[in-house]
Amino acid sequence: MALTGRAGLLAALAAIVVLLAPEPGLVVLAAALVLTALVTADLLLAGGVRGLRFHRDGDSRVRLGGSLAIGLVVDNPGPRRLRGVLRDAWQPSAGAAPRRQALDVPPGERRRLVTTLTPVRRGDREAVAVTVRSVGPLGLAARQRTFEAPWTVRVLPPFLSRRHLPARLARLREMDGRHPALVRGQGTEFDSLREYVVGDDVRSIDWRASARRSDVVVRTWRPERDRRVLIVLDTGRTSAGRIGTAPLGFGPDVSAPGSDAGRGPEAGPGPGSVHSSGAAGWPRLDWSMDAALLLAALAARAGDRVDFLAYDRTVRAQVSGASRTELLSSMVNAMAPIEAELVEADAAGMAAAVLSRARRRCLVVLLTDLNTAAMEEGLLPVLPQLSARHLVLVAAVADPRVAEMAAGRGSAEAVYDAAAAERLRGERSEVTATLRRQGVEVVDALPEDFAPALADAYLALKAAGRL
Repeated sequence: MALTGRAGLLAALAAIVVLLAPEPGLVVLAAALVLTALVTADLLLAGGVRGLRFHRDGDSRVRLGGSLAIGLVVDNPGPRRLRGVLRDAWQPSAGAAPRRQALDVPPGERRRLVTTLTPVRRGDREAVAVTVRSVGPLGLAARQRTFEAPWTVRVLPPFLSRRHLPARLARLREMDGRHPALVRGQGTEFDSLREYVVGDDVRSIDWRASARRSDVVVRTWRPERDRRVLIVLDTGRTSAGRIGTAPLGFGPDVSAPGSDAGRGPEAGPGPGSVHSSGAAGWPRLDWSMDAALLLAALAARAGDRVDFLAYDRTVRAQVSGASRTELLSSMVNAMAPIEAELVEADAAGMAAAVLSRARRRCLVVLLTDLNTAAMEEGLLPVLPQLSARHLVLVAAVADPRVAEMAAGRGSAEAVYDAAAAERLRGERSEVTATLRRQGVEVVDALPEDFAPALADAYLALKAAGRL
């Protein structure tokens, strides 16, 4: 049982009457009896909440930044009308609204209420509880009970780099010869002959055809198809660092590590809320996910087979053998619950996982960070195992703040920051040079340019016949 504000107001009025009465003792007793009788009668006449039944309906998936409606059907099998308030509580990062809704369900009938979710974090957002307060006809007392009405919504990565896909597909069509601008790359499938132009690889000259034509001609090739691309996402501690600026409309820290699963229905915004303060943007993990989705979409359209693996010290998620039509949906579904683990990634274990899944030569795209200490102690010693059997591409997101610090000269503190930034940039350049000496392709770009830069690197390998 719960007393309402109206009951408190009535009690306050009774107290005033008692203070003004000539014989307060009898008045107090009479007021107490009347108030108790009214509250008891109101409570007995309030609709019962114990037997209520609930059923949910609606979507179970939404992209980060989008909204969806979840329906809650309230069934009242009792003999009395239920009037009151219902609160459908979700995890704070689910962005549920409205917080409370008026409820009026006649006996033996049902009503459907709608809660709109606008999630601010990736992953699985769950309904916490449904609390119903049934108020009596006098508004003095209420019955209240909390129920479980489970429902889970998976919040998928937003795939913001999708806008870069049409331009890359146009370049892919040029390479395939389906566009008036015939820009063919090297491969193993012969396409046609054409006149030699300065810059062509002399190894592609067809000497017999040149002798017949009395002119130098070269063979052109169609880019290879049905090659395999394995995208490996490093989910270790370096992927947790937040860099850049969160894309417009997504706010800072939309996918910060950690979970608000244990937070109660009255808790405030979680650490991944768009209302969080601070200038940090997306974690490296999310920038890498966005680039991985663009690369997967492009490679699938190019006719290549794409697999996905997320790893730190163990396999966090994987997609293997998905068809071209199912690839993106499988990847975003696998990526959604992944969070950065605050542990050092096991490079040897990662290499073993790659080699066990890719027995034939393929393109291995490793999305990680060019952190000097982590690379020297982790990836660099095991990289020859991968590069000996596969074409390896290491892709990392650069922090734009480092360049800003390197340009600072306004004060002594800014000069020290600039020196530290320059040292970091030098170490990063040394790591990049070391990787390239081992035959590894490297993509190192700012957050906003990272996804298209990775896609361009894939197209360059395709055009050069290296894939």
